[in-house]
Amino acid sequence: MNLDSKIPEGPLAEKWDTHKFNVKLVNPANKRKYDVIVVGTGLAGASAAASLAELGYNVKAFTYHDSPRRAHSIAAQGGINAAKNYQNDGDSVFRLFYDTIKGGDYRAREANVYRLAQVSVNIIDQCVAQGVPFAREYGGLLANRSFGGAQVSRTFYARGQTGQQLLLGAYSALSRQVAYGKVKLYTRSEMLDVVVVDGKAQGIVTRNLITGEIEKHAAHAVVLATGGYGNVFYLSTNAKYCNVTAPWRAHKKGALFANPCFTQIHPTCIPVSGDYQSKLTLMSESLRNDGRVWVPATKEMAERLRAGQIRVQDIPEEERDYFLERKYPAFGNLVPRDVASRNAKQMCDEGRGVGATGLAVYLDFADIIKRTGADSVAQKYGNLFDMYAKITGENPYEQPMRIYPAVHYTMGGLWVDYNLQTTIPGLYATGECNFSDHGANRLGASALMQGLADGYFVIPYTIGDYLAKTTPKPVTTEHPAFNEAETAVRTRIQQLLSINGTRTPDDFHKALGHIMWEYCGMARNAEGLRHAKAEIQKLRREFWSDLKVVGVSEDMNQTLEKAGRVADFLELGELMIDDAYNRNESCGGHFREEYQDELGEAKRNDDEYAYVAAWEYVGDNQPEVLHKEELQFENVKLTQRSYK
Repeated sequence: MNLDSKIPEGPLAEKWDTHKFNVKLVNPANKRKYDVIVVGTGLAGASAAASLAELGYNVKAFTYHDSPRRAHSIAAQGGINAAKNYQNDGDSVFRLFYDTIKGGDYRAREANVYRLAQVSVNIIDQCVAQGVPFAREYGGLLANRSFGGAQVSRTFYARGQTGQQLLLGAYSALSRQVAYGKVKLYTRSEMLDVVVVDGKAQGIVTRNLITGEIEKHAAHAVVLATGGYGNVFYLSTNAKYCNVTAPWRAHKKGALFANPCFTQIHPTCIPVSGDYQSKLTLMSESLRNDGRVWVPATKEMAERLRAGQIRVQDIPEEERDYFLERKYPAFGNLVPRDVASRNAKQMCDEGRGVGATGLAVYLDFADIIKRTGADSVAQKYGNLFDMYAKITGENPYEQPMRIYPAVHYTMGGLWVDYNLQTTIPGLYATGECNFSDHGANRLGASALMQGLADGYFVIPYTIGDYLAKTTPKPVTTEHPAFNEAETAVRTRIQQLLSINGTRTPDDFHKALGHIMWEYCGMARNAEGLRHAKAEIQKLRREFWSDLKVVGVSEDMNQTLEKAGRVADFLELGELMIDDAYNRNESCGGHFREEYQDELGEAKRNDDEYAYVAAWEYVGDNQPEVLHKEELQFENVKLTQRSYK
């Protein structure tokens, strides 16, 4: 299979403008003849559906929620990046491009990342026009704050609710098109298969989550905007509904899956407190602007603290190790997420962790409160402090927060070319559903940027190029491929219902999550990965012989929903293990213990692994086939990352 990324010719800064001019256009009168399906209504999906409908296309938008406002984009807290340089601190489109390439440890395409930096400036204007209430300086200008992996302030924010406010903006644009009749919104509908006709994506099969009805929908093109797969680890900062089913079913129909092992671990999450938990809570990275990360300087001091013999206030300044400031003086507490996470784990592995379990470090605001006052801190972070207090029962104004890394974002996803098209013609993937912009590690405040860039400013151009080459005659569900896909969906559902074993889907999900976190989490090694693969294969056999799904399919059945998603997670987990085992280097969020320098930093192997690993499904229980897209770096120099 030839992986043609379709990167335009010419200088980096001119590629996107040149490409926009060269793509084919659909004239306004013809746009109303084309139907487009958009699956997912978070930032990437809602913005795409609204923009395509605004252009004149007929759009069907699908969400498994009761409203697009419940998409997980709402949970993003800290901000959205844009190279506006409002602070006049040296930012530029090229600097945002460079920081993103470097932050991703040189495992992303230059052309895609530069385009992202380019359109970032338009996103802010778009959102302000929609009424998004970004924070403002005293004089009325939009405020910025700094985030990890950058030495400039380029992050726009709305307190700790940035994702919610941006989603409300996209939702308002979507609702306008629903009212006009250009978007038909399907709520409580889960996509269970892609329909491919003569090699092209022409529809989907869904299940109504209220009635259980299986439905077929046809269109000239399909856009997947279904988010990431972090819940393969069971415990993550993702909403419980987040899953991999839509892209995984597309993968099994011919869409390659790229870099599945690239998982981002977020350093500032509330630590696990018990086996009863079903998810973890994120504390925004913006807190690292003013909070200082530290642990006791000695193991003995940490043991006394955990035993309750001393209080955190009793530890003198000289016996506190501000380890990020000590090890990375240039960036301090604002090193990228993968670096901060690994260092927090290292402190805990040394026995210097805090809290009852010893699996936490402190995020301390005493200095900023002393310097500016509690009221000033509350203006910036008040809702985050309140959330922490409600969950932990501790007052972060009076004592440090306890934080520990947790699974947050997945850089891997469906392979797409420069047009965001997968290896199935007519099937597109946007936002976190694709792999394209973040390499091996995502910088904070870049997820919202990519989702809105893809939906508002990229897919409206690139999907038109495909549709202009497609006949506008109506597409229906009469083709046999639709019946075949529906039959396959029904058969799978009956399989799950008929096993009648003893273990619940949650039981299998927890077991899978434990394997993935222990052996393919913050650190991986060859021996552990081999062990994990055998364990997952064993767990898959047990799943298909001992699963218990109560109820029927012709009704609301959340156990059945979970079972289908866990079945897909089990298959994805095995591919993630294969991908991690195959990549004999450390880069970004992929940290192989065998490949580190004398200081414990990630050690890349650019000679052998400067490529996108794109995996092809060839059949059940068959090893997937690896295809490589070699990455070319013409505008940045490949160097070992340093934030010192």
